[in-house]
Amino acid sequence: MVQPKSVGNTRTFRSLRHRNFQLFFGANLIANIGTWMQRIAQDWLVLELTGSGTILGIVTALQFLPALFLSLPSGKLADRIDKRKLLVATNALAGSTALALGVLVVTDLIQVWHVIVIAILSGAATAIDAPIRQAFVSELVGKEDLSNAIGLNSANFNAGRFVGPGLAGLIIAAFGTGPAFLINAATYPVVIAAIVLMKTHTLHKFERASKTDGVRLALKYVRKRADLVAVMTLVFMVGAFGINFQVVTALMARVEFGLGASAFGLFGTMIAVGTVTGAITMARSKQAPKLDFTIKSAIALGIVEVIASLMPTYWTFAAMLPLMGFATMMVLTTANAFVQSSVPDQLRGRVMGLYLMIFLGGSPLGSPIIGKISQDFGARYGLAVGGAVCAFAALVILLIVKKRILNATETSL
Repeated sequence: MVQPKSVGNTRTFRSLRHRNFQLFFGANLIANIGTWMQRIAQDWLVLELTGSGTILGIVTALQFLPALFLSLPSGKLADRIDKRKLLVATNALAGSTALALGVLVVTDLIQVWHVIVIAILSGAATAIDAPIRQAFVSELVGKEDLSNAIGLNSANFNAGRFVGPGLAGLIIAAFGTGPAFLINAATYPVVIAAIVLMKTHTLHKFERASKTDGVRLALKYVRKRADLVAVMTLVFMVGAFGINFQVVTALMARVEFGLGASAFGLFGTMIAVGTVTGAITMARSKQAPKLDFTIKSAIALGIVEVIASLMPTYWTFAAMLPLMGFATMMVLTTANAFVQSSVPDQLRGRVMGLYLMIFLGGSPLGSPIIGKISQDFGARYGLAVGGAVCAFAALVILLIVKKRILNATETSL
């Protein structure tokens, strides 16, 4: 009798055969639901306190601002220090900020400046955590399953996006934003416990960077790689103008369609339908991602956003969101996998730090601009402008690099 394959041995879920990755994946699924709940609750809280799309854009920008200063140093730490210990510290910090925000809301002490300060602190925790977390995946699964693990992590993150926004919308409508922050705070001890329970002797250890190897070595390496320069330029433009969903969808729900938190939460869930589908699609792929596919996906994302901005009703707009989510995931998952799979092990943390600094650093530039346009002219204009800029930038990058980079082999350090 033929025995069925275990989940971890199927092509789509092959990374789950690693016990440490199972712990990491399960804990992060819970945490990601909480993270998306907090994102929705924070946006709604800012609109409740101010009613301003411009301020919402500024708060979103400030939350991503620490990435400009902390991602590279964090990547350097990831190449030198035990990543498990670093991840425990970053999760403790993030959990503390969520708890503080929740307490301030439920005690009715919350003010806009509280939200701003906590957004910056939360953004700092994320900026430090992200390069370490990205580089840690290779230690959990090894090089053979790295691309698959990246795809599954993206599916995991967006599964949280599938559940979290809708759940947040229901909780906010019934109890206000405070409980959403407190629930998120309660998820971080789960992640810390999973990290502590990992078996260190089964981790895939790679050569660590020496103390004399600094950030400049990674910058020099990337500068030599025209393909890496192209993909990082692309994710900067996408991060700045293509994925300001938090700002635009909040204003679409509240102002354009005159609806409440539940409707806003459903927008997040609809986006997640597409992002989860896209992430699983990429996890099933056996082939290494190609740069031209990433660039063309960014063009498609921009076009879909422009079309979505023209949708006349709540439901026709909502119907476009899965396509936006799918295109977003095609861009981000393939870009991430392309970078991680094509750099030396001892440089991965610093290169990913640079990648995330550029990607997350785009938001402080783009979010206030899109927020201002949305506030002054309407959320439809904000979405259309962001999509048009994203598509145009991707097209320019494609035309510039097509002959020089596509199908080129990786150069040596």
